Amino acid sequence: MKQIQAKILSNRQLQGDYFQLDMCAPEIAQEALPGQFVHVQIPDLEHRVLRRPFSIYDTDPATGRLSLVYKTVGEGTRKLCTIPSDGSLNVIGPNGKGFTIPVDGQKAILVAGGFGCAATFLLAKLATFKPIVLIGGRSKIDILLQKEYTALGCDLRISTDDGSLGHHGLVTDLLREALAEFPNAAVAACGPNPMLKAVAAIAPTAEISLDQPMCCGVGACFACVVKLKADTPDGWRYARSCMEGPVFNATQVWW
Repeated sequence: MKQIQAKILSNRQLQGDYFQLDMCAPEIAQEALPGQFVHVQIPDLEHRVLRRPFSIYDTDPATGRLSLVYKTVGEGTRKLCTIPSDGSLNVIGPNGKGFTIPVDGQKAILVAGGFGCAATFLLAKLATFKPIVLIGGRSKIDILLQKEYTALGCDLRISTDDGSLGHHGLVTDLLREALAEFPNAAVAACGPNPMLKAVAAIAPTAEISLDQPMCCGVGACFACVVKLKADTPDGWRYARSCMEGPVFNATQVWW
Protein backbone atom coordinates (compact mmCIF):
# COMPACT_ATOMS: atom_id res chain seq x y z
CA MET A 1 0.00 0.00 0.00
CA LYS A 2 1.08 3.59 -0.64
CA GLN A 3 0.24 6.95 0.91
CA ILE A 4 -0.29 9.66 -1.69
CA GLN A 5 -1.82 13.08 -2.16
CA ALA A 6 -4.43 12.50 -4.86
CA LYS A 7 -5.82 15.34 -6.97
CA ILE A 8 -9.60 15.31 -7.23
CA LEU A 9 -10.87 15.11 -10.80
CA SER A 10 -14.59 15.28 -10.00
CA ASN A 11 -16.87 14.94 -6.99
CA ARG A 12 -20.46 14.71 -8.11
CA GLN A 13 -23.85 13.64 -6.86
CA LEU A 14 -25.20 10.47 -8.44
CA GLN A 15 -28.65 10.48 -6.83
CA GLY A 16 -30.09 11.14 -3.41
CA ASP A 17 -27.34 10.86 -0.80
CA TYR A 18 -24.95 9.00 -3.13
CA PHE A 19 -21.85 10.57 -4.69
CA GLN A 20 -19.01 9.55 -6.99
CA LEU A 21 -15.47 10.76 -6.34
CA ASP A 22 -12.83 10.49 -9.07
CA MET A 23 -9.17 11.10 -8.22
CA CYS A 24 -5.84 10.96 -10.01
CA ALA A 25 -3.97 8.27 -8.10
CA PRO A 26 -1.87 6.25 -10.57
CA GLU A 27 0.17 4.52 -7.86
CA ILE A 28 -3.04 2.98 -6.48
CA ALA A 29 -5.03 2.62 -9.71
CA GLN A 30 -2.31 0.50 -11.30
CA GLU A 31 -2.26 -2.01 -8.42
CA ALA A 32 -5.85 -2.11 -7.14
CA LEU A 33 -7.76 -5.38 -7.23
CA PRO A 34 -11.54 -5.92 -7.00
CA GLY A 35 -12.80 -5.70 -3.43
CA GLN A 36 -9.85 -3.75 -2.03
CA PHE A 37 -10.31 -0.38 -0.33
CA VAL A 38 -8.56 2.92 0.30
CA HIS A 39 -8.26 4.82 3.57
CA VAL A 40 -9.04 8.52 3.08
CA GLN A 41 -8.14 11.43 5.33
CA ILE A 42 -10.96 13.99 5.38
CA PRO A 43 -9.42 17.50 5.47
CA ASP A 44 -10.43 20.27 7.88
CA LEU A 45 -11.81 17.89 10.51
CA GLU A 46 -9.15 18.26 13.18
CA HIS A 47 -11.44 16.78 15.85
CA ARG A 48 -11.98 13.67 13.69
CA VAL A 49 -8.46 12.29 13.35
CA LEU A 50 -9.32 8.84 11.97
CA ARG A 51 -9.40 8.10 8.25
CA ARG A 52 -12.46 6.70 6.46
CA PRO A 53 -12.33 3.42 4.49
CA PHE A 54 -13.99 3.35 1.05
CA SER A 55 -14.30 0.42 -1.33
CA ILE A 56 -12.60 0.95 -4.67
CA TYR A 57 -15.35 1.29 -7.27
CA ASP A 58 -13.39 1.59 -10.52
CA THR A 59 -9.91 2.28 -11.87
CA ASP A 60 -8.29 3.24 -15.13
CA PRO A 61 -4.63 2.21 -14.87
CA ALA A 62 -3.79 3.95 -18.15
CA THR A 63 -4.83 7.41 -16.90
CA GLY A 64 -4.37 6.81 -13.17
CA ARG A 65 -8.04 7.42 -12.36
CA LEU A 66 -9.31 5.98 -9.08
CA SER A 67 -13.08 6.16 -8.43
CA LEU A 68 -15.11 5.76 -5.25
CA VAL A 69 -18.86 5.73 -4.64
CA TYR A 70 -20.03 6.85 -1.21
CA LYS A 71 -23.13 7.79 0.72
CA THR A 72 -23.38 10.82 3.02
CA VAL A 73 -24.19 9.29 6.40
CA GLY A 74 -22.13 11.29 8.91
CA GLU A 75 -19.95 14.31 9.46
CA GLY A 76 -17.02 12.93 7.47
CA THR A 77 -18.92 12.05 4.31
CA ARG A 78 -20.97 15.27 4.51
CA LYS A 79 -17.66 17.14 4.49
CA LEU A 80 -16.29 14.94 1.72
CA CYS A 81 -19.11 15.78 -0.68
CA THR A 82 -18.30 19.52 -0.39
CA ILE A 83 -14.66 19.22 -1.44
CA PRO A 84 -14.26 20.87 -4.89
CA SER A 85 -12.74 19.29 -7.96
CA ASP A 86 -9.60 21.41 -7.65
CA GLY A 87 -8.84 19.99 -4.21
CA SER A 88 -6.86 16.93 -3.12
CA LEU A 89 -7.07 14.12 -0.58
CA ASN A 90 -4.49 12.15 1.32
CA VAL A 91 -5.14 8.49 0.50
CA ILE A 92 -3.60 5.18 1.62
CA GLY A 93 -4.09 2.14 -0.59
CA PRO A 94 -4.79 -0.24 -2.08
CA ASN A 95 -5.60 -1.99 1.20
CA GLY A 96 -6.82 -5.45 2.14
CA LYS A 97 -7.64 -8.72 0.42
CA GLY A 98 -10.11 -8.56 -2.45
CA PHE A 99 -12.31 -10.88 -4.48
CA THR A 100 -11.10 -13.75 -6.63
CA ILE A 101 -11.45 -12.88 -10.32
CA PRO A 102 -13.43 -15.63 -12.11
CA VAL A 103 -11.38 -17.76 -14.46
CA ASP A 104 -12.17 -17.74 -18.18
CA GLY A 105 -15.58 -19.26 -18.84
CA GLN A 106 -16.58 -19.43 -15.17
CA LYS A 107 -20.08 -18.14 -14.45
CA ALA A 108 -20.30 -15.72 -11.54
CA ILE A 109 -23.16 -14.18 -9.61
CA LEU A 110 -22.51 -10.85 -7.87
CA VAL A 111 -24.85 -9.81 -5.07
CA ALA A 112 -24.92 -6.19 -3.91
CA GLY A 113 -26.95 -4.41 -1.28
CA GLY A 114 -27.24 -0.64 -1.73
CA PHE A 115 -23.92 0.99 -2.55
CA GLY A 116 -22.24 -2.37 -2.01
CA CYS A 117 -22.54 -2.49 -5.80
CA ALA A 118 -19.50 -0.19 -5.91
CA ALA A 119 -17.27 -2.88 -4.37
CA THR A 120 -18.29 -5.52 -6.92
CA PHE A 121 -18.07 -3.34 -10.06
CA LEU A 122 -14.36 -3.83 -10.73
CA LEU A 123 -14.86 -7.58 -10.35
CA ALA A 124 -17.55 -7.51 -13.04
CA LYS A 125 -15.34 -5.33 -15.23
CA LEU A 126 -12.35 -7.69 -15.07
CA ALA A 127 -14.32 -10.93 -15.48
CA THR A 128 -13.97 -12.20 -19.05
CA PHE A 129 -17.32 -14.02 -18.84
CA LYS A 130 -19.72 -11.29 -17.72
CA PRO A 131 -21.62 -12.18 -14.54
CA ILE A 132 -25.18 -12.00 -13.34
CA VAL A 133 -25.41 -8.93 -11.12
CA LEU A 134 -28.09 -8.75 -8.44
CA ILE A 135 -28.61 -5.34 -6.82
CA GLY A 136 -31.03 -4.83 -3.95
CA GLY A 137 -32.11 -1.78 -1.98
CA ARG A 138 -34.88 -0.39 0.17
CA SER A 139 -36.31 1.58 -2.77
CA LYS A 140 -35.33 2.68 -6.27
CA ILE A 141 -33.32 5.65 -4.92
CA ASP A 142 -30.91 3.08 -3.43
CA ILE A 143 -30.29 1.29 -6.75
CA LEU A 144 -27.06 2.58 -8.28
CA LEU A 145 -24.84 2.00 -11.31
CA GLN A 146 -27.47 0.33 -13.48
CA LYS A 147 -26.16 1.89 -16.71
CA GLU A 148 -22.57 1.12 -15.79
CA TYR A 149 -23.18 -2.59 -15.16
CA THR A 150 -25.34 -2.88 -18.27
CA ALA A 151 -22.61 -1.23 -20.36
CA LEU A 152 -20.23 -4.00 -19.25
CA GLY A 153 -22.61 -6.58 -20.69
CA CYS A 154 -23.76 -7.94 -17.32
CA ASP A 155 -27.12 -9.61 -16.78
CA LEU A 156 -28.53 -7.07 -14.31
CA ARG A 157 -31.42 -8.01 -12.00
CA ILE A 158 -32.87 -5.65 -9.39
CA SER A 159 -34.96 -5.99 -6.25
CA THR A 160 -36.39 -3.41 -3.86
CA ASP A 161 -38.00 -3.88 -0.47
CA ASP A 162 -40.90 -1.60 -1.37
CA GLY A 163 -41.37 -2.84 -4.94
CA SER A 164 -40.60 0.55 -6.48
CA LEU A 165 -38.15 -1.04 -8.94
CA GLY A 166 -37.65 -4.60 -10.09
CA HIS A 167 -38.54 -7.59 -7.93
CA HIS A 168 -40.65 -6.74 -4.88
CA GLY A 169 -38.66 -8.48 -2.15
CA LEU A 170 -35.15 -9.31 -1.06
CA VAL A 171 -32.09 -9.58 -3.27
CA THR A 172 -31.54 -13.06 -1.81
CA ASP A 173 -34.76 -14.12 -3.58
CA LEU A 174 -32.98 -13.32 -6.83
CA LEU A 175 -29.90 -15.20 -5.67
CA ARG A 176 -31.91 -18.40 -5.17
CA GLU A 177 -33.35 -18.03 -8.67
CA ALA A 178 -29.94 -17.39 -10.23
CA LEU A 179 -28.40 -20.38 -8.48
CA ALA A 180 -31.25 -22.55 -9.75
CA GLU A 181 -30.13 -21.55 -13.26
CA PHE A 182 -26.39 -21.85 -12.56
CA PRO A 183 -25.86 -24.09 -9.51
CA ASN A 184 -22.09 -24.16 -9.93
CA ALA A 185 -21.63 -20.40 -10.26
CA ALA A 186 -19.11 -18.57 -8.12
CA VAL A 187 -20.85 -16.08 -5.81
CA ALA A 188 -19.42 -12.78 -4.54
CA ALA A 189 -21.32 -10.32 -2.36
CA CYS A 190 -21.04 -6.96 -0.65
CA GLY A 191 -23.68 -5.18 1.40
CA PRO A 192 -25.11 -4.95 4.90
CA ASN A 193 -24.02 -7.75 7.22
CA PRO A 194 -27.56 -9.20 7.65
CA MET A 195 -27.73 -9.57 3.85
CA LEU A 196 -24.31 -11.23 3.80
CA LYS A 197 -25.35 -13.67 6.50
CA ALA A 198 -28.37 -14.62 4.36
CA VAL A 199 -26.12 -15.00 1.28
CA ALA A 200 -23.81 -17.27 3.28
CA ALA A 201 -26.76 -19.51 4.23
CA ILE A 202 -27.78 -19.84 0.56
CA ALA A 203 -24.28 -20.04 -0.95
CA PRO A 204 -21.81 -21.23 1.73
CA THR A 205 -18.82 -21.02 -0.61
CA ALA A 206 -19.50 -17.38 -1.53
CA GLU A 207 -16.89 -14.68 -1.09
CA ILE A 208 -18.30 -11.86 1.02
CA SER A 209 -16.98 -8.38 1.76
CA LEU A 210 -17.68 -7.56 5.41
CA ASP A 211 -18.38 -3.97 6.36
CA GLN A 212 -16.42 -3.57 9.61
CA PRO A 213 -15.72 -0.29 11.43
CA MET A 214 -12.04 0.60 11.03
CA CYS A 215 -9.60 2.90 12.78
CA CYS A 216 -6.05 2.60 11.46
CA GLY A 217 -6.80 0.51 8.35
CA VAL A 218 -3.26 -0.93 8.29
CA GLY A 219 -3.47 -3.75 10.83
CA ALA A 220 -2.10 -2.00 13.91
CA CYS A 221 -5.14 -1.26 16.09
CA PHE A 222 -7.23 -4.48 15.95
CA ALA A 223 -10.47 -2.46 15.91
CA CYS A 224 -11.86 -4.20 12.80
CA VAL A 225 -11.51 -7.82 13.87
CA VAL A 226 -13.86 -10.51 12.54
CA LYS A 227 -14.54 -13.80 14.31
CA LEU A 228 -13.62 -16.74 12.07
CA LYS A 229 -13.91 -20.50 12.41
CA ALA A 230 -10.49 -22.05 12.98
CA ASP A 231 -8.62 -25.18 13.97
CA THR A 232 -7.94 -23.96 17.51
CA PRO A 233 -8.92 -25.31 20.94
CA ASP A 234 -11.90 -22.93 21.00
CA GLY A 235 -12.78 -23.50 17.32
CA TRP A 236 -12.42 -19.85 16.37
CA ARG A 237 -9.98 -16.97 16.01
CA TYR A 238 -10.03 -13.25 15.29
CA ALA A 239 -8.85 -11.81 11.98
CA ARG A 240 -8.17 -8.19 11.09
CA SER A 241 -10.62 -7.16 8.38
CA CYS A 242 -8.23 -4.56 6.99
CA MET A 243 -5.49 -7.16 6.41
CA GLU A 244 -7.07 -10.63 5.96
CA GLY A 245 -10.25 -9.09 4.55
CA PRO A 246 -12.47 -7.26 3.90
CA VAL A 247 -13.27 -10.23 1.63
CA PHE A 248 -13.67 -13.57 3.38
CA ASN A 249 -15.02 -16.95 2.35
CA ALA A 250 -18.49 -17.28 3.83
CA THR A 251 -17.63 -20.66 5.32
CA GLN A 252 -14.93 -18.98 7.43
CA VAL A 253 -17.17 -16.49 9.21
CA TRP A 254 -18.48 -17.23 12.70
CA TRP A 255 -21.96 -15.77 12.40
